[in-house]
Amino acid sequence: MSDRSVLIVEDEPLARRRIARMLKAVAGIEVVGEAGDLVSALEQIRLHDPDILLLDIQLPGASGFDLLDRLGAAAPVVVFVTAFDHYALRAFDACAADYLTKPVDAGRLAAAMARARSLARARKDAARVAELTEVVAALRAALREHERGATDFWVKTKAGYVRVPASRIMSFQAERDYVRIVADEGSYLLHESLSSIERRQSPGEFLRIHRSAIVRVDRVVRLRTAPFATLIAVLDDGSELRIGRTYAKRVRELL
Repeated sequence: MSDRSVLIVEDEPLARRRIARMLKAVAGIEVVGEAGDLVSALEQIRLHDPDILLLDIQLPGASGFDLLDRLGAAAPVVVFVTAFDHYALRAFDACAADYLTKPVDAGRLAAAMARARSLARARKDAARVAELTEVVAALRAALREHERGATDFWVKTKAGYVRVPASRIMSFQAERDYVRIVADEGSYLLHESLSSIERRQSPGEFLRIHRSAIVRVDRVVRLRTAPFATLIAVLDDGSELRIGRTYAKRVRELL
């Protein structure tokens, strides 16, 4: 049974098929998609959220390093696959789990996958610990401020400051050092942390569903499942937000 998903990013179709065939013999690995260029790779990553990337360095009009630059800290564990060995130092500078040269040997591929699986598992465990820590902090904050009602927000825009009533807010979504407030009339950026906003809201009206998202409870119309048991919250405007695994049980209980 597989416990780690892999996306193959390789511009040569024959090479992709050969790697996919070899991965079928590797225990604990499931190939969830293939891509031949940077744009399709980004789309496949958005769709499948793979644990591991098998990444060619030379892609049409770009490189594997360009893809990692676009993904930033959200990049999966990476195993580079290339016909050249002079990229190895740069690959490991990019924190690659391994570096394979073509033609790929089945034994080396299996060893690289074992290493990548271990790194992916460790990364997931660390993320769960971080999410649990935030859950505990949020619960403590809720106990301290359970009597406080939801707070309206004053947001700076080009035209001046705008008051955004909490009753018209659908969600808060973290964007680096900012939080995007998504309201009925539009969205606004606020220079504040998501945790700080969570402490200001009534737990009965707003709910943390992910490390990077808070939703207004009465704007959630249904929950749906996605690949790999991912839970998605569907809001009444049709937008969808992913629910973090650590938050899933609490979300189900409340909604």
